[in-house]
Amino acid sequence: MAHPLAFRDKYFYYPIGNTSAVSLTRDLATDGNVDVLILGCGDPRNVLYTLYCEPSAATRRIDFTCCDFDPAVLARNVLLFSMINDGVPAPTTLWNIFFHFMIDTGSHEVLMTQCQKLLQYSETMGRWAASPIGQFIRICSRHTLSELRSHWQLYVAFHQQPEHRIRAIRSQFTKVANARSKDMSSTAIRSAGPLMAHAFPTTAERFRSYWETGTTFGKGRQVASASLLNPTFVYSLGGEGCNVHYGTDPLIPFHTAAVFGNAKRKVAAEDVLADAKKQFDDWCTAAAGAIKDSRVVIRMSAGDAMAFCHALDHFNISGSLQNLIPVSQWLPTLLELDAGEYRERSAPTKFHSIETSNLIDHIGLLNVLIPAIPLLHADQGVLYTESVLFKSDDARKEFTSLLCMDMMTLTALVGLAPVDFFSGFTARSNTHELMGYEVMRKSATQFQQVTTWKAPSVYDSCDDDASSPSAFQPRQLGRLLYDVYHTIFEQEDSMKFHEMNKSNLLHAIAHSNLVHYSRETFVLLLRLVRSRLAIDEAQWKDVMARFFEFDEADRSMPMDTLNKHDLCAQLYRYNLHTARHSFQFPPRKIGRLAAWSSLPLLVRVILVVPREKLEVLKDSGTPPLLTYILGQVTMNNFNSVHAFFGKVFPAGNDSSPSVVLHRDVKGWQGEDPLLVSFLMPSVLLTELEAPQSMKIGLAVRSTPGTALLTKKLGLKLCVFEAPLMDKEHVYVLPGPSPMPLASPHAPAPRPSLALGHRQPTQVDLDEECELITSMTVRVDIHPEEAKSLLKSGVTPTISQISPCIMRLCLGTLRQDVLFPLPIVGTKNRLRVARKSSYIEMILPPSSISRPDGVKLNHFSLTRKVGGSLGLWNIHRVNPFILPKLDYRAKGLKEWLNPHIGSMMSARERTLRKQADDDALMNVKDTIHSILVSAAGIQNGPPRDVFMLIDTETNNCDTLLFVDCMRYDVGAHTVICDGYALPLTRHLLQQIERSFGRLINGANKASFGLSKRETSAWKQLLPVLAERCRTSWSHGDDCEYKLQGRIPLALEMEQDPLCGCGRGKDAAGMLKRDLWAPLAPHVTPIALSPLFAVSYLEPIGRDPEARRCFLCRQKSKSLCTGCKMVRYCSVACQKKDWKSHKRYCKV
Repeated sequence: MAHPLAFRDKYFYYPIGNTSAVSLTRDLATDGNVDVLILGCGDPRNVLYTLYCEPSAATRRIDFTCCDFDPAVLARNVLLFSMINDGVPAPTTLWNIFFHFMIDTGSHEVLMTQCQKLLQYSETMGRWAASPIGQFIRICSRHTLSELRSHWQLYVAFHQQPEHRIRAIRSQFTKVANARSKDMSSTAIRSAGPLMAHAFPTTAERFRSYWETGTTFGKGRQVASASLLNPTFVYSLGGEGCNVHYGTDPLIPFHTAAVFGNAKRKVAAEDVLADAKKQFDDWCTAAAGAIKDSRVVIRMSAGDAMAFCHALDHFNISGSLQNLIPVSQWLPTLLELDAGEYRERSAPTKFHSIETSNLIDHIGLLNVLIPAIPLLHADQGVLYTESVLFKSDDARKEFTSLLCMDMMTLTALVGLAPVDFFSGFTARSNTHELMGYEVMRKSATQFQQVTTWKAPSVYDSCDDDASSPSAFQPRQLGRLLYDVYHTIFEQEDSMKFHEMNKSNLLHAIAHSNLVHYSRETFVLLLRLVRSRLAIDEAQWKDVMARFFEFDEADRSMPMDTLNKHDLCAQLYRYNLHTARHSFQFPPRKIGRLAAWSSLPLLVRVILVVPREKLEVLKDSGTPPLLTYILGQVTMNNFNSVHAFFGKVFPAGNDSSPSVVLHRDVKGWQGEDPLLVSFLMPSVLLTELEAPQSMKIGLAVRSTPGTALLTKKLGLKLCVFEAPLMDKEHVYVLPGPSPMPLASPHAPAPRPSLALGHRQPTQVDLDEECELITSMTVRVDIHPEEAKSLLKSGVTPTISQISPCIMRLCLGTLRQDVLFPLPIVGTKNRLRVARKSSYIEMILPPSSISRPDGVKLNHFSLTRKVGGSLGLWNIHRVNPFILPKLDYRAKGLKEWLNPHIGSMMSARERTLRKQADDDALMNVKDTIHSILVSAAGIQNGPPRDVFMLIDTETNNCDTLLFVDCMRYDVGAHTVICDGYALPLTRHLLQQIERSFGRLINGANKASFGLSKRETSAWKQLLPVLAERCRTSWSHGDDCEYKLQGRIPLALEMEQDPLCGCGRGKDAAGMLKRDLWAPLAPHVTPIALSPLFAVSYLEPIGRDPEARRCFLCRQKSKSLCTGCKMVRYCSVACQKKDWKSHKRYCKV
């Protein structure tokens, strides 16, 4: 297993999600069927909400594949979906069964009836597939069905147990509930987004009540009637009992911003609950409709997320359903995909959207990206990562440190990039997280960061044949990969750890046991890189030779020598390199290998650890574990360890040994020993020392956080070790053959281009081999006309037409060339080979700070293969299902003003003060003015018509109509639901009278735009229209398609929009007399704030620039009374207290 093994003293069960629901199709085109993979899926909130967000007239099918390592989560989810299908009332019975851990007899009877029905259907895979439920709920493997069935059996049998056993389990819930009922915290406040502070008292009250009663009823008869423990909360991977996480709250999945934001009085807990139940009912109704219309398939896979991804990738590469990948840690079963689903019924193995929950908190970002990226559709897939926890000293900047390399370089290697990194903004707000983090800085443990990843090719599109991957110089790539290796593992050395964390040492030590990466992780990264770059065998040998040159010369990681054979074993296992370090000499037939008929280069070792040896680790948290082989003078560690409780029985014979493994189904509550399995080079058993002197052991990994365990375990931190020759505790088996590599894809048919075919982009790195300095694209000239022009001395020219596209011109011939990253077009270089007939373009990569590159078009909308339009950095919304914002609500200004005002970074605020003509900053400023004017929180009552005026000519270029404002609850922000009317001279002649009446009678506001900002708005409008497109489509006569460009124009008094959406969804226009005549000419849009990216630059004022309220020296300390002013010292605070106390008291 790529993620290191950790001892699990306590398991937490998450029957209910820990973040609010999001739509998993928010970044996908509304046309065509969609395949979605949800890793670490948790409860079904995201599936339900995604279906709810579908347009009312939707006909496409969404196919969800849901993977979770706890089968109990999936067992509950299948119960929920099956009851939705059977019409169980959502706001009452279904709510009680899914969210209450104490239920009434009526709800219990419904639950038991449903479990019995599922047990009948789940006797075999065939019977399940033929059942009514099996038509829309599919099972990915026999193991999954077996696990689900066992849980439904446990649910049925629970209340048939002796009463004393049920009382003992209930007492566990009571113990946890007593602790929670006194807690002043609230885990649901994040679901209120920008109203998080307003939500705290009410949600905290509801949280305490939930844990006190086990229901959402509050108090009274209903609570008394809920006398039965809900068995779906009792069973999990933690066994039988109360393992439910202490932060579990039924309100978390639901969006509560509108409840608090629209309140005209104090919000009661009952108000929040009623709204949550209504949302649940709406979601379930949408799901029932999708099931009835056969628009949804939901697949279930129980097991480790990484293992499931690798199994799907293995199937894509080899066509084999069988592999040697365990289902998950603590289970011996190998993951085998079901033939009926994946061969006969063609279950998806590539996906348009992959949601990974907050897995990066538990297994690390690389362990999420590496297995998931190969499963994405090449040019139209989107991947979501999310972190809720942080372990660095600054949560706002932690994201970039998780990558272990430069962002641009990573993008060039794996073909995927964080969208907000390139854009410099995001339409999803996390400013409430930032504010909460600032207030709770010293005690904060959580900070939610959601990142959207897409292929950079989504940013731009053209007819260029850029499907071939980028190319790196092998020696540069070898150095780059070694530096990544060094970054991942350098803190294994204690001296290096203390040196790198000296500014925040105690915090670093507290988190040092969270070890996410093993040598296998790094090897899997190499495998991904080689596959994505399609590096051939000869070049890959050069890459690995360079890697090991640095590895052998580097003396800065003394602990790395203990792990070198682990690295070499994994390189061989994944068919990437046969390292001389481990495989220079073949193994001999001695010791445990003496009778073997053939000697493989890898062996699998199974160590039987007596259960009582684990007692020493109890109450020690989750220390990381490793295995080792120890001799008198040698020691080698292995971190890719698989473990489970059970028994091992010898099979085969001395010449060809094998074993049979039996799992202890009681796991941690059972009696069988722990079986620990790992791979190692076979030469370690025969060539380093005499086999009789060697030992195999299980130990706690040495970290600053495990240092205290040396008192119990000794300096080696050994849990258990046995002699290699001990056949009772050590089993040695032949290891696996190297895994197959992905075959290079056959090149797609190349389009006929004006000048010729381009070669793969050559990427060059700086002298440190860390940063990309340039990218070179060579175009081989083929047409005779072009060759003649070149030979006759005609000079080719190039110009940048979009962030990633350069236009190459030779005479009257021209060809657009797509680069894999945004580029600085003004710094281009050309190399022309007139005799050999080729042209090379050399350009450096761009960044958000440069005037070209991404800044040529901040708002990309591209036409993809098949004709669908792809949004790059602004997600889609369905305005019809979003709650309206009430302008009359109490305290609207208190939260909406700071929310909208938080769009700009500190840098952008400075630019604004300097009246800089930065297009993105000015667009943000205008959006801010529109939003506060529409809401009526600045400069008078709400306004609903906005004129964008060219400052040079004083002419109105575009009218924006705001019908209403809505809560974009999934993105924790707001939108203006409205319409755009670009004003051309021709149109003004048609609407002259209506336009005149509107201008004279409307409640309007106007904003002056520079020429650069006008162009930016022309780019933005098509995106704002496309993002809310739900009831109309782009036809064959769409101007975007016919003219081959989006937007259609950038100039003043030119229309950037196609006509496909004109006059559509115009009900908001028709209900106003002044607007109605213009309804046939408008296009619906959804305008929202554009927020700065917290990991790229400071948002709001720079903390380093804050000053003392009295002496104006730099200060970070807030007054603890009002938290509104700062002082640099106690002396200054005392000196100012006489005048400040009256304000502080207020």
